[in-house]
Amino acid sequence: MRPQAPSMAPPGGFFLCDVLDAIPKGDMATMEHPVFSLSTRPDLRILSYAHNGAEITVTPSVKGLATIHDKDILIYCVSQLMAAINAGRAVGRTLHLRAADLMAAVGRETSGDGYRRLREAFERLAGTRITTNIATGDTETTTGFGLIDSWEIVRRTPPGQKGGGRMVSVAVTISEWLFRAVCAKSVLTLSRDYFTLRKPLERRIYELARKHCGRQPAWRISVEVAHRKSGSASPRRVFRKMLRDMAEADALPDYHLEMEDEADVLRVRPRDHLLEEAPQAAPRPTPEALEAARALMPGHDVHALEAEWRGVWAATGRRRLRSADAAFLGWLRKRRANG
Repeated sequence: MRPQAPSMAPPGGFFLCDVLDAIPKGDMATMEHPVFSLSTRPDLRILSYAHNGAEITVTPSVKGLATIHDKDILIYCVSQLMAAINAGRAVGRTLHLRAADLMAAVGRETSGDGYRRLREAFERLAGTRITTNIATGDTETTTGFGLIDSWEIVRRTPPGQKGGGRMVSVAVTISEWLFRAVCAKSVLTLSRDYFTLRKPLERRIYELARKHCGRQPAWRISVEVAHRKSGSASPRRVFRKMLRDMAEADALPDYHLEMEDEADVLRVRPRDHLLEEAPQAAPRPTPEALEAARALMPGHDVHALEAEWRGVWAATGRRRLRSADAAFLGWLRKRRANG
């Protein structure tokens, strides 16, 4: 049975972020699909993406699209919520946090410029609008929403000073879509070194590697599909060169990259420590189970469903299974029954 997150928010309808060593977590939907801009300049494009039945349109505000560095805020919120859920605490969509804790957790400076950038990130997250049919948890609807619903910054201004002041607290209300993903534990653990990656494409390729490769011995993806799933605006030849440079630098946390030039494929392998830490090999349904899954979920990509199921299995304790086939098909039946 899939674990259920607490449904009742704390008194006052908010959740206090107070887990200083929360393990970084990312939601699987935005790790799988391109939602955030990789540009370091204001990106005013309307992005459209469709793959294996999933459709996304991302519309910017006048401030531009939310960037993959803005996503740090959501990762922090998801991490705090998951730490609380795992501890049996009640959670809510509105999170109250200390700006300094957020900045420290994601490796940002607590300077005046750092806080200015934080405010700009909130503005882009609130202004960017998503229209999608991607399921979070066991619910699939076509809907439009912002990445966050609202935000608030409280500053303490010394007497006699006009404006400015030290940022003391922040409140942010995440979208129902993201909150549903957290409650369903549709999240994956990220390396703490993720926040040291400064190049947007490095972050995006790490997300794809973490989502699809995990602890498998290897995962391969064509440059064409990687280009589309990354959301990169660079021409494919430039994108290919950036992948090759990343592979040569070998600086990605948790994973090695290798270009198979003849096949125009990127090959991803986990670093040794990931394999050594794995308490149990990830379960793999048999080909017969995948055929049964196609009958159960017509029109869905069964390999994507398999990857999502393995992610849920890992996030919920990597328990030993008597039968991977039975567990996978049982999970699919529950998902279908819940709409």
